[in-house]
Amino acid sequence: MTTTVRIPEDWPATEEQARAVQDELRERVILDEPGPPPGTGHVTGVDVAYDDERDVVAAAAVVLDASSLDVVAEATAVGRVSFPYVPGLLAFREIPTVLAALDALPCPPGLVVCDGYGLAHPRRFGLASHLGVLTGLPTIGVAKNPFTFTYDDPDTPRGSTAALLAGSEEVGRALRTRDGVKPVFVSVGHRVTLANACAHTLALTPGYRLPETTRRADALCRTALRETYSA
Repeated sequence: MTTTVRIPEDWPATEEQARAVQDELRERVILDEPGPPPGTGHVTGVDVAYDDERDVVAAAAVVLDASSLDVVAEATAVGRVSFPYVPGLLAFREIPTVLAALDALPCPPGLVVCDGYGLAHPRRFGLASHLGVLTGLPTIGVAKNPFTFTYDDPDTPRGSTAALLAGSEEVGRALRTRDGVKPVFVSVGHRVTLANACAHTLALTPGYRLPETTRRADALCRTALRETYSA
């Protein structure tokens, strides 16, 4: 079943309002908790798909058993895009629908893995951090590209890392999840250390470059978007 989402009445309408919300919520990010051990409990992937012509976004949340990577539960939500496209403020387009998908789950999500960024964000408050602060859940971001940040290429073997840098500040890590394949870019969202975020990412990538959480959530949100209009 797919939840239909309305844009919250108090949702930011301008860039200035959205940045003010980021500034307020960023102060609540918790960076000194280790987070759950990899391979234990639940781990949940969230992702979104857009229909730009209809101004609609679909979100999916897929809960996996962290030890077996079997699907435990899944939920989807579809709603209007809740904010214009502005680099650095993309979370405001997605958060209401992603929250609705998480809320519709029949079990606790455990660690949440976002297809995107946490601290590796121009304002150090990407989707993973935003979602973590709003839900209180431990969150990490695993992105496909390094955004505007720099890094040295990690060594060839799986598990190799290199610092993802904003100047001299480490905002995340480039992590090799397959031997010789382009790395993914891991950053802390909320209530997880960077080392633990990388360990979770390796545990979630037994066969592919991207985490199983992201692969499954990506497929599910695309299906939800198609089925919304085929119905």
